[in-house]
Amino acid sequence: MKELPLNVEVKTDNKIKVSTFAKTRKRSDYFWAYLMIAPTMLGLFIFYLWPIIQTFYFSFTEWGAFGQFEWTGLDNYKRLLEDTNLLKSFKNTGIYIIFTVPIGIFLSILVAVLLNQNIKGKSVYRTLYFLPVITMPAAIAMVWKWLYNSDYGLLNYLLSLIGINGPQWVSDPKIALYSIIVVAIWSGIGYNMVIFLSGLQGIPKTYYEAAEIDGASPIRVFFKITLPLLSPIIFFVSIMSFIGAFQVFDLIFMMIGKSSTALENTQSIVYLFYQHAFVLNDKGYAAAIAVLLLIVILIITAIQMVLQKKWVHYD
Repeated sequence: MKELPLNVEVKTDNKIKVSTFAKTRKRSDYFWAYLMIAPTMLGLFIFYLWPIIQTFYFSFTEWGAFGQFEWTGLDNYKRLLEDTNLLKSFKNTGIYIIFTVPIGIFLSILVAVLLNQNIKGKSVYRTLYFLPVITMPAAIAMVWKWLYNSDYGLLNYLLSLIGINGPQWVSDPKIALYSIIVVAIWSGIGYNMVIFLSGLQGIPKTYYEAAEIDGASPIRVFFKITLPLLSPIIFFVSIMSFIGAFQVFDLIFMMIGKSSTALENTQSIVYLFYQHAFVLNDKGYAAAIAVLLLIVILIITAIQMVLQKKWVHYD
């Protein structure tokens, strides 16, 4: 039998050594990578995933005094189907979403486009629009509540100057929800504006230069160039706006009194969750409301993910 040359064996040994070294180094890289992300993953599990698991479990229980609870199966979910307050809360939240999301996105795009131009003092304007974002929601709610005050509020005072008797903005059941919607739109423009500004500044200027050479009008440029290239940002903002609108609570809690006649027409799903969890101590039913809200948000987000293929352009 013919023996292999010595140099072939050496090459084979080198290949084995290199392969073993590469695998060892790869394992080491994975180890350090997982070690680096371990604190973040641990925080996500403790503060996000574990509460979700607990909430799902508690939705099948009924709570009593001193934190005691017992398993009740699907009783809480059967209550959801019969709860008229839940349907009313969904209706209020739906109206809130219908107005705040599209109007808020439209105004944010408009402001972002205007502040993306070469105008004098644009940094000051950007700061002014962004100020509500860094202001505490409670402070915003209190200021607007004073503005809305029917007796000495600024809005009714200005209306009285032209002979109009101002309404009760936050206590009239017919208009209280729309008063909150105005505050929500106003306070959310600055955050979305910054996101849209980053998207606008990422659009190559060559597109606009070519459109200018072709003699395209500003409106045509906006709808044919700006909006299509901004569609991924619009998609992201729309998803985040929908999720945020479903979770509205602080404005309602701060602006509408607990004994107000407008509370029934303004309370959101999260406000109803708060009532059952922390006022009525019905934590099992509150957990069922939270699970239902999570499912609704997931379904709407999934629908948005499917529909985005028809209007979002990533090229």
